[in-house]
Amino acid sequence: MNSTASQLEANHWLKEHGPRELELLFRAIVFHPGTPVLITDDNLRYRDASIGAGKLLGLRRDQIIGRTLGEFTGPGSPPVIPERLGGPLKDGKQEGTVPLLHPDGKTREVAYSVRMDVLPVRHVVVLQELQDEADGTEPRESATRKDAPTRTVPTWVQDYALFLMDVDGKVVAWYAGAERIYGYRSSEAIGQSASNLDPDGDSTGTMREALRRADSEGHFGAEAWSRKKDGSQFWANVITLALKDEHGDLQGFARVVRDFSERHERDEKLRRSRARVRPAPVQSAIVGIISGEYDCTPEANDAFLDLVGYTRQELQTGILHWPSLTPQEYQGLDELAHEEGLRFGACTPFEKELIRKDGTRVPVLVATAVLKLSPFRWITFVTDLRERDRTERLDDQVIEIKHNFEEIVGESSVMKRVMSQVEVVAPTDATVLVLGETGTGKELIARAIHRISPRRNLPFISLNCAAIPTGLLESELFGYERGAFTGALSQKIGRFEMAHRGTLFLDEVGDIPLDLQPKLLRALQEKSFERLGGTRTIPIDVRLVAATNRNLTQMMGDKLFRSDLYYRLKVFPITTPPLRDHPEDIPVLARHFTKKYAEKMNRTIETIPTETMKALVKWQWPGNVRELENFIERSVILSNGSMLRAPVNELVAATETSGGATLEEVERDYILRVFRETGGVVSATATRLGVPRTTLNAMMTKLGISRGDL
Repeated sequence: MNSTASQLEANHWLKEHGPRELELLFRAIVFHPGTPVLITDDNLRYRDASIGAGKLLGLRRDQIIGRTLGEFTGPGSPPVIPERLGGPLKDGKQEGTVPLLHPDGKTREVAYSVRMDVLPVRHVVVLQELQDEADGTEPRESATRKDAPTRTVPTWVQDYALFLMDVDGKVVAWYAGAERIYGYRSSEAIGQSASNLDPDGDSTGTMREALRRADSEGHFGAEAWSRKKDGSQFWANVITLALKDEHGDLQGFARVVRDFSERHERDEKLRRSRARVRPAPVQSAIVGIISGEYDCTPEANDAFLDLVGYTRQELQTGILHWPSLTPQEYQGLDELAHEEGLRFGACTPFEKELIRKDGTRVPVLVATAVLKLSPFRWITFVTDLRERDRTERLDDQVIEIKHNFEEIVGESSVMKRVMSQVEVVAPTDATVLVLGETGTGKELIARAIHRISPRRNLPFISLNCAAIPTGLLESELFGYERGAFTGALSQKIGRFEMAHRGTLFLDEVGDIPLDLQPKLLRALQEKSFERLGGTRTIPIDVRLVAATNRNLTQMMGDKLFRSDLYYRLKVFPITTPPLRDHPEDIPVLARHFTKKYAEKMNRTIETIPTETMKALVKWQWPGNVRELENFIERSVILSNGSMLRAPVNELVAATETSGGATLEEVERDYILRVFRETGGVVSATATRLGVPRTTLNAMMTKLGISRGDL
């Protein structure tokens, strides 16, 4: 604003029209599905009711609006709420219990909680049907006050701070809920900058950024610490809405603040408890879209665009439409929400899915309000439910995790990182590519992914692609029909079909022939295939985990592996570290394998000599965990008493031999060892070393390696 007169005019517009916009915003946020929430005026008549309230009262929304809570109580019940909610009540709230008469004739005991004057002459009533203390499951029939249950409304029911700000962020209207939360009276808050509520004022520019984002995107949501009048702080969930007149000119902002301190503390405890095995979960985020009409989306914030996978350029060209994001089965819900919004100004939030640009689906919670005084007709809040769903699944699995990881032994940071990645990806259906040297336990990782996934009770089918002759690999993967080729005397089910609804593990996927790779890619992309000699397309629901010790990037450069298949497999790569990168796990592994094979051979081995353990830790283990396991098994065979007698002389000799070697000598010995492991094949050795064949030839010349050395 450029003048005092225009500022006063804008403030007058805010005071006249802002409460209506703020009420619609408030309803869209608070009316969570399933929660019985009502909004009442000073005359105790309900102005709005959530679907949850309708279910509890046994009535439709339009049968509740205009009535009072007293009309739903049984005969002879005492007054529920004082005649004048605006009267002086302690802390501006009231809680208690009341018997409600259901249309089925039964009376149920219900707890209620009132938050007063969250808006002028608007009060919030939250109901909760009580349950028997004995079992906590069945609704309780009507009870006298003497034996009424002690439970009240859920702990998440809280107060709401609502206020209006001008274009500069100064408070224009300050309501009772804001007074209760922040401690400032209306006379103290009006005219002051809302940035004073931030712990550091606006030194970091957070208020300016919030107003800028709300202006450009229609609304902006964030969570951060906020400060009360007494200096104490609380974790605040803040939604800021830009208010614009019929010409699209910014007049000010509306803000809703909720105290989420309890939830924040609970989440922090959850993060700390899970920090050892997986990254801290990110909370479900509210992302808003501003829509001019029901069927188009002229504006959306960055978070929503990230959610659905579109760019702002695509939004501006008009190709992003709300109906196109909605699966067919949810369109009826959208139409009901549209109708409800037109009738009541806001719809009750509901859960649905959105189709992302890449075709995948994301679960969301949708709440829509009609802002008739704004240039945009609709404002829709979308809450990303993926993290909630993932957390629920992980909570169900947390008891099983220790058991499911029992085959993966290791306490080092690199192994914890691998197990953390397993836990992150396991609940999804994403394709996983496990990379690592031979002997690092790639199949154990694949099995762990399956065991803590939703498919854990379904088949886990594995296939080593390097162990199947090239000509038979296709029939192993996809099966064949009777008569498909000479010798096909009956129908054969392939591994893909055997793994339907479960997990398919393809080990040594880098050994799949180039001419078979397109069919594998097609099966993964289209989720269907045809058996050899068949014409019927068979749909499949398979979660793929692939593994290889080869350098697929180098193979792509050598035209031995298709790049499109590589990127289709590498949705979520996990690299298993070689044992030399986490030698601190060698003692744990040595004890584990000693116990394993001693029990198998009915022997009792209680100790591993210190010198033996030092030799084990000092050795580089080119064959990784598999080599260590085989060495321990041989040692158990050679041991007669309670002490492990390992043939460490060969390890000590090898270590001492290389102890004073030059870098070139170490490189030469390592290349020769890899050559022997690959049978002297130059291309295979180059792949193992991760270098082109021409580079390997040059290194051999430099280090003096000839065919005779192999």
